[in-house]
Amino acid sequence: MKSEYLKVLRFTGANDRGIDIAGFADEQFLDGVWDNYQCKHYDKPIPPAVAWPEIGKILWHSFNGHYKPPRAYYFVAPRGTGTSLTQYLANPSTLKPALLKAWDKNVKDAITTTQPILLEGDFAAYVDRFDFSIFKPVSVREIIEQHRQSPYFIGRFGGGLPARPKAEGAPDEIGSHESVYVGRLLEAYADHTKEALADVAGLKKWDKLDKHFQRQRESFYGAEALRVFFRDKVEPGTFESLQEEIYEGVVDTHDKDHLDGYHRVMAVTEVAQALQIEAHPLASCTFPRDRRGICHQLANEDRLKWTK
Repeated sequence: MKSEYLKVLRFTGANDRGIDIAGFADEQFLDGVWDNYQCKHYDKPIPPAVAWPEIGKILWHSFNGHYKPPRAYYFVAPRGTGTSLTQYLANPSTLKPALLKAWDKNVKDAITTTQPILLEGDFAAYVDRFDFSIFKPVSVREIIEQHRQSPYFIGRFGGGLPARPKAEGAPDEIGSHESVYVGRLLEAYADHTKEALADVAGLKKWDKLDKHFQRQRESFYGAEALRVFFRDKVEPGTFESLQEEIYEGVVDTHDKDHLDGYHRVMAVTEVAQALQIEAHPLASCTFPRDRRGICHQLANEDRLKWTK
């Protein structure tokens, strides 16, 4: 839910004043617009008796100015809310009288550990005019659908990765973010031809090298498309761990002696596209071209160099 709020904080523990997870919509935080998520990890649906003290805490602490009442207050639990509580939450006009009826038995001694909280005086008047429609149930299905939008869903619930769209080809113009790996390739080609290459235009003299260079750019852009597409769909660090898998798989080949830089590129990228990475979460969506492209991403980071 972090994408829906300016900030999300967890308050669980002693003296949390009835707040578990708070989502803040503005920089005023507890003095501004915020939502509260009250989480209960029970093996049964939440009954009214469990909810009453939690609602009482919000009433008491907002009355005392510890925070403004939340815009919305959601009960979250693996089994959801029970039928009785759901009916109260769905009908705010019935929620208040049910709470007041249960106050002496379930609420007054459960708000603080120092004193019973009686419904009297200014506090009783505050409760009477309080907007009880802020208290809402959330179904397990809703929670899972919300969770589906996060990068943690696949790792926790499975179901496979989303279909990957067809990657666009490399543009004609070489981008600034390509400068390092392109420079490394030019060095490798120069090492092979024994002729200096000032820029990629010089490759036209060697058809084989020119075509090889175009394939490497296509591979680089394929790897970039893979990285960008799954950036918000898998847990942070997942693509970086794939890069690490590729690096660990090719580094020994990279460090061997080769005839020249071009032959080192060829050897390393051949090993990369043949690696067994089936255990990695992105394996099913990774093509041989992407693995070659990751080698050039690693060259961009100065982790692979083609010439001595």
